[in-house]
Amino acid sequence: MVGTGKHRLDGRRLYIPHMDSGAARVMAAAFRSIRIDARPSPDSDARTLLLGKKYTSGEECYPEIVTIGDFLKVTEMPDFRPEKTAFFMPTAPGPCRFGQYSQFQRKVFDDLGYKDLMILSPTSETGYEELGEHATDFIRTAWWAVVVSDALRKSLLKTRPYERNRGETDRVHDHVLSRVCGIIEVPGEPLGEKFENILSAMKEIPGEFRAIPADYSRVKPLIGVVGEIFCRLNHFSNEELVRKIEAHGGEVWLSGVAGWVWYTNAEQRWRIERSMSGVARWKALLRSMIKTHIQRRDEHALTAPFEEDFYGFEEPEIEEVFTHCRAYLPPEKVSGESVLNVGEIIYYYHKGADGAIDISPFTCMHGGLGEDLYQNVSRDHDGIPVRSFTCDETQSDVDDNVGIFMKLVETYMRRKKVERRLPHYFSRRGEAVTV
Repeated sequence: MVGTGKHRLDGRRLYIPHMDSGAARVMAAAFRSIRIDARPSPDSDARTLLLGKKYTSGEECYPEIVTIGDFLKVTEMPDFRPEKTAFFMPTAPGPCRFGQYSQFQRKVFDDLGYKDLMILSPTSETGYEELGEHATDFIRTAWWAVVVSDALRKSLLKTRPYERNRGETDRVHDHVLSRVCGIIEVPGEPLGEKFENILSAMKEIPGEFRAIPADYSRVKPLIGVVGEIFCRLNHFSNEELVRKIEAHGGEVWLSGVAGWVWYTNAEQRWRIERSMSGVARWKALLRSMIKTHIQRRDEHALTAPFEEDFYGFEEPEIEEVFTHCRAYLPPEKVSGESVLNVGEIIYYYHKGADGAIDISPFTCMHGGLGEDLYQNVSRDHDGIPVRSFTCDETQSDVDDNVGIFMKLVETYMRRKKVERRLPHYFSRRGEAVTV
């Protein structure tokens, strides 16, 4: 049995928000590993916005409109039955409107008469206690899913701009993603055995990306992309901004999902230090330290096969992000994605990036706070171009704005002081490398 009482998931199909195709697919596989029938929600399209805007007032942030629109599309399916359906919508404390998503969606579905429909809404504080006895196994497997999807996305983005045959990198990415999902989703398998099977696949995957015919004779401008986690990863919401950067000759380093997990771990530790004392405080800190140690160990093992290919693309430790950010936003006092965005942009600068973009929803508090600081960040870091792109359904000049931004990037690239460290594949065929 998964969950109890009103939280029971037995017999329901659970839909995962389509934040990113790879992340949604591996997370659904993680749920299937504990025998929950899970799948990504339908792809976003014009119908998504039509339904989402019908049941929102316009004051909600854009990810809420998109996610509830996709969920409402499920209710239009011929086989939809509310008592057999569940939607996955995590939540979190704090001032961000994300904390209101699940409550708002609950009201919408109740008003539509779907009171039997379940919304699975774990918080960053309580974890996945709704899953009952399966919670521990799921949390571990879900972390592996996050690490895997981030690594495969990075392999995709570092290869696709250089591919000789258009579309081949996407096909390889889809193929290896399906393979890993097939390993993750096996139910009833001991965790140690599952991990070894995932690791075995991860050791083979770099070779499949290396085998893609590519031209690395010239280094493309590297653009670090940060922002609100849904909008920066959801292709529909950001109007395929990553592909637009690639079309204008750029290469993208996209902030993944794991960084947010490391941030929430740090935030949990700060809450313990502020709100607890005595033996209870030390016990809670010890549990937090053990969890972090296990996550870090598993992450290192799963990404080790990619080390050579990710040379120069190493992800920052969360403390590095905090160090970079502290001159602009003290992370212990200001919570949320603005801390990560500012810190990661500065980290990308030190890695030799040629520009940075923030993708955030219209009226996003963290996006606005970051945008106010980016002029200072750019000034203090050799004038590296930093641009904010706002996500809503009214944007019509994204491609033109990307083109203008890339002209600034090209100018900066010719005079920048921090050079990139290049992975081996830029000279693997003895080709000349032009920066």
